[in-house]
Amino acid sequence: MQTTRLNPARRFFAIRGMASAMIAFAALIVIYVVFGLSNPNVFSGANIQNLLRSMSKYLIIGIGQSYLLITGNIDLSIGSLGGMSAMISATMMTHGTNPILASLIALACCLTIGLINGLLVGKAQLPPFIATLGTMFVARGVGYMINGNRNTDAIASGIGADAGDRFQNFFYYGKTFGVYNTFLVALVVFIVFFFLLSKTRTGRHIYAIGSNVDAAKLSGVSVFATTTKAYLVSAFCAFVVGLILCAQASMGNMEAGNMYEMYAVAAGVIGGISPLGGTGLLLGTFAGAAVWQTLENGLNMVGAQVGLQRIVIGVIVVFSVLLDVVIRRGARKRSK
Repeated sequence: MQTTRLNPARRFFAIRGMASAMIAFAALIVIYVVFGLSNPNVFSGANIQNLLRSMSKYLIIGIGQSYLLITGNIDLSIGSLGGMSAMISATMMTHGTNPILASLIALACCLTIGLINGLLVGKAQLPPFIATLGTMFVARGVGYMINGNRNTDAIASGIGADAGDRFQNFFYYGKTFGVYNTFLVALVVFIVFFFLLSKTRTGRHIYAIGSNVDAAKLSGVSVFATTTKAYLVSAFCAFVVGLILCAQASMGNMEAGNMYEMYAVAAGVIGGISPLGGTGLLLGTFAGAAVWQTLENGLNMVGAQVGLQRIVIGVIVVFSVLLDVVIRRGARKRSK
């Protein structure tokens, strides 16, 4: 009788990456409670709202990177693509271009870089680190050049105060049903890509090439097509983050998205996305982004130095990857 009761729980944790995701959620609760006991303001509604809004950028960028990590690849250009998206959309809006058209042009540019990444890694078989390192510099260079190597003026100077306010409220400052729109945008992105990864053939192919690329080829999986799709997802997520950064600053900043490729990796691996490929859930990425932002927020509220914040987060990232390696070794030993 007892065994029967445990079966659902066993099945739940047998889902690939679920145990790591639940560990990340448990860590999130512990971290949040510890900081809350140190400073009760952590528990305030206003702080929770700010936490959700701030983590949204890490969640979206983490989703894009997680797709690549699951395939066994990486995207170093994702942060620069976010900056390029912010600069292109902001520059066009300061010249009077409708925000929707400006956003679509920024999207097309980001997807073009994503397609190039897919061609370089999936077709030309360049190491993803080298290929996306190159496109990282290209994207950042485009972001610099689009407005003559300077930050843009306020977007309202081109499209008017009302249109500027609508754009900023939609992506950052506005609320719907008492929740910041930034988090709602992130939630929609999460739901869409969670469904694509867990319920579609493309999602199964992404896990397949990350687990064993040779076996995936023999099963008829197109490594090139699947890898390219993953890079396009990454580029789309970078585009959305770029719009959020633009709305937050009300202008285009040439350094927007700087280091976000590292934040994206951290959100994924903290949540149990294996950098070795083939394992992980976007549910874990959600938890990883929340852990990252809660640590950053909590350490700020208790007055910790920025250097200490970086050390703590760095140690957690290394520990997460080490835990993944240990779990994989244990799984291989059991299979033997």
